Amino acid sequence: MAAEMALVKPISKFGGTTPKLSSPRPYGMFCVKMSATAQPAPKSKKGKTAIKETLLTPRFYTTDFDEMERLFNTEINRKLNQSDFEALLQEFKTDYNQTHFVRNKEFKEAADNMQGPLRQIFVEFLERSCTAEFSGFLLYKELGRRLKKTNPVVAEIFALMSRDEARHAGFLNKGLADFNLALDLGFLTKARKYTFFKPKFIFYATYLSEKIGYWRYITIYRHLKANPEFQVYPIFKYFENWCQDENRHGDFFSALLKAQPQFLNDWKAKLWARFFCLSVYVTMYLNDCQRTTFYEGIGLNTKEFDMHVIIETNRTTARIFPAVLDVENPEFKRKLDRMVEINKKLSAVAESQDIPFVKNLKRIPLIAALASELLAAYLMPPIESGSVDFADFEPQLVY
Repeated sequence: MAAEMALVKPISKFGGTTPKLSSPRPYGMFCVKMSATAQPAPKSKKGKTAIKETLLTPRFYTTDFDEMERLFNTEINRKLNQSDFEALLQEFKTDYNQTHFVRNKEFKEAADNMQGPLRQIFVEFLERSCTAEFSGFLLYKELGRRLKKTNPVVAEIFALMSRDEARHAGFLNKGLADFNLALDLGFLTKARKYTFFKPKFIFYATYLSEKIGYWRYITIYRHLKANPEFQVYPIFKYFENWCQDENRHGDFFSALLKAQPQFLNDWKAKLWARFFCLSVYVTMYLNDCQRTTFYEGIGLNTKEFDMHVIIETNRTTARIFPAVLDVENPEFKRKLDRMVEINKKLSAVAESQDIPFVKNLKRIPLIAALASELLAAYLMPPIESGSVDFADFEPQLVY
């Protein structure tokens, strides 16, 4: 997709209905250069697929569990408003999707009918999605275990969220089986490197990932409901209920942030909030622009889809973060598109036949240019937002 593509029109045109995202260009569907990460993944010792690591690969996270225990110890922090958590716990206990993820014969038939580059990139979509869901399962499970004594209510919510993530990961892995593949999740648990984030960074990043997941799923679901001819695989039919799991998870992290106002009410919080917004939005945009075949295969214009998701996520995030990016400023999208072009050049260098020394020399100006665009996007005047002074906490369904 050309970097000079016209800027997305104001998102308000979508209103509360299915966004009218433009159809893919006919020549684009099978002519997109596949990124290095779309290569067949290596095998684990059990013969199942193992994810190939890149900078943009979904990561596994760990945190300071001792600090987490202190933050939610009701004896140390007597001002914690447990009523918010108790209300959310009842939502999670209801388990609305207990019987939702039931497969049928459509899955295997659709997989057998999918061929060519779309099949290859679709497998990668399932792999990456499964890895991301499984990452959440591991983190939430450990938090649920560690917080049992200090805050049983919060601990149980984490345990129930790990239930949701395990269910999602398992469903995606069964989807891979339709393509005669499967992720070795046990191998992933032991072999993957874990990225350490302090608790407040876990809150920022995970809140954003859950809310952006909501907007991705509901946008794809609405689009395919309106355009069933692009329903290439039945997993998308499950996205309406699936995205409500993401929404509830995001609401829980909103409550966690509200319970720790020191993470929201000073200048440092504003800087970190903007940093994590930028990190999540840029990562999604670069990843998706490397995989245009997938989005065009289901009838979406990749960049328009991403900008819709970013803008809606940013509006949702503004309810709790003290500052967010001005993503509706046309200059923000222009910077994203310049980053895409730089990232393409970096991928070309990585795939070239040059010796490592020459590759590193070629990377230096490209990395500097990418860093410059990132910094310029971060320094754009932000939007002051957020509030920790809610009259009451009310999880909102936003579709």
